[in-house]
Amino acid sequence: MSDKRYTFQELLDIMELLRSEKGCPWDREQTHESLKRYLIEETYEVLEALDSGDKNRFADELGDLLLQIVFHAQIAKEEGTFSIDDIISCICRKMIARHTHVFGQDKADTPEEVLDNWEAIKKKEKGLKSYTQMLKDVSSYLPALMRSYKVQQKAAKVGFDWDDVKGAISKVKEEINELEQVYMTENLGKIEEEIGDLLFAVVNVARFLKVHPELALTNTIEKFIDRFEYIEKNCHRFGKTMEEMTLEEMDLLWDEAKTHILQKKDKN
Repeated sequence: MSDKRYTFQELLDIMELLRSEKGCPWDREQTHESLKRYLIEETYEVLEALDSGDKNRFADELGDLLLQIVFHAQIAKEEGTFSIDDIISCICRKMIARHTHVFGQDKADTPEEVLDNWEAIKKKEKGLKSYTQMLKDVSSYLPALMRSYKVQQKAAKVGFDWDDVKGAISKVKEEINELEQVYMTENLGKIEEEIGDLLFAVVNVARFLKVHPELALTNTIEKFIDRFEYIEKNCHRFGKTMEEMTLEEMDLLWDEAKTHILQKKDKN
């Protein structure tokens, strides 16, 4: 791949060409709707690259995400609705309007004060008259754990919150008890409701402990896959395939995996 350096304007020109009659059939047929999945995928790939610690990969994935924005801007330009300049102007106006402690007369000396100021300005901009409207303003398109976290944060700002994490943990125990009371009833609607209540309560505990549940669950999924892989690679020690192993045998390897993977990480 060439080491040539390109400008932002050249990126816009490339996108315009790809969408033209002289360009690419696939790019030409895309719409705002058809590109939705790629915007989501690229966002998660950026996060994965960031966590990898590989700065070149991070830059590359940020470029893929930027391409999605430029793609939408080109489609909108063709439709006559907005352009990349409108997008840039919108975000510049927003940054100036919401940083009144930098561009205005307000005072905010801590990150917490900045966030409070930001929320107050955002509420005024959107014409949110009630606290309930603020909760409803949290995007329903967010992953449920992330949306729960943000809704709880906003509710907590008006005092609707536990005094400390002990209250949140007690609520988790209460929700587990309620789930135990209904899980044998075969009432799927009630079971789903109680599982939702339990997950929401767990998010509350995470929030008190300043742990983001979406990231915590992602890490646990990766840990589960690593340990499962250890079982699969070592099942031959029992002279069996994974399908032939008992749960007790799998549990023995699972416990081994905990120590093995931890030691491997320590060496790295």
